[in-house]
Amino acid sequence: MSKHKENRWSNYALRVIINTVSHPFEYAKVLIQIGYEPIPPRPAKTLFGKPALKLPNIFEYVKYIKSVDGFAGCYAGLGPKVCGNLMSALASQRLLDYLEPPNEDDFEEEPTEEQRRKNFVKILKCDIMTHTAAILISQPFHVVTVRMMAQFIGRETKYNGIFSSVKEIYRENGTFGFFGGLVPRLLGDILSLLLASGLTYAINNFIIEEKDLKVYTSASMTFLATAVTYPFQVISNCMAVTNSGLRAGSPDFMPHYIDWIDCYRDLSAKRQLKRGSSLLVRYYAGPAIVIGGKPVAFPRQDGGLGGGGGGGGAAARRSAAA
Repeated sequence: MSKHKENRWSNYALRVIINTVSHPFEYAKVLIQIGYEPIPPRPAKTLFGKPALKLPNIFEYVKYIKSVDGFAGCYAGLGPKVCGNLMSALASQRLLDYLEPPNEDDFEEEPTEEQRRKNFVKILKCDIMTHTAAILISQPFHVVTVRMMAQFIGRETKYNGIFSSVKEIYRENGTFGFFGGLVPRLLGDILSLLLASGLTYAINNFIIEEKDLKVYTSASMTFLATAVTYPFQVISNCMAVTNSGLRAGSPDFMPHYIDWIDCYRDLSAKRQLKRGSSLLVRYYAGPAIVIGGKPVAFPRQDGGLGGGGGGGGAAARRSAAA
């Protein structure tokens, strides 16, 4: 086995390890994104001293999942997630080997501006194709993963193993069910790639002259692009769950969305497109009243919270909080 292939398998092994270690936090984030807030917010103050309702951070959320399902329960959906990531990595690598994108190291002399521009376009085209292939191949696994996680809300056991989950998805939604949330996921990824790559190219070629500083540009622009396109993640995960036969994807917890645009309009109207974007400091932004000088959130019929920064999309019951 060549050293190049050994490095590839080492990267795949590292990917599996990272996915396993980070899975409980990803699990909690997905539940937040689809609107589940089982722990009531507590009165607090913002950095500016204004009264607010503070939601549990990601560590408290993971602790809650563990208290309900135990340590092993924090890894629901890990199997299909790892399979999907490995399949997408293999597909991307095979496509890269076939396309052979250019590299600036190939130039014996300093490339001209025209050469840089052409290389940028070629590399961007390769990145778009590899990202698209990776998402298309991994999407069925992604849907299985999200639905296995979403079962936590209604305590169902419909989606367990990969093969039984595939059978259940086909029974519930047919072939299209395996690609629920594909369009917003693909759009978000491609837009993020275009934004990060374009900004990195512009800054490194027209603003920053010091070579040592240029290495930080890509990471910074990727972070910015991911933040801008974050709502597509929320919409994609909601579309993977809606009309799935789970309580998490049914009224009154979540509407049966017609398509991802319908989902976008609903979440946008409720100011829910950014839920889960902040995992350490989270504030409830849903319907609330003030009792004794402190804001109090409206409870929901299912015991969660209506609306809010990470809250669900079901209507709040004002009578319950009155």
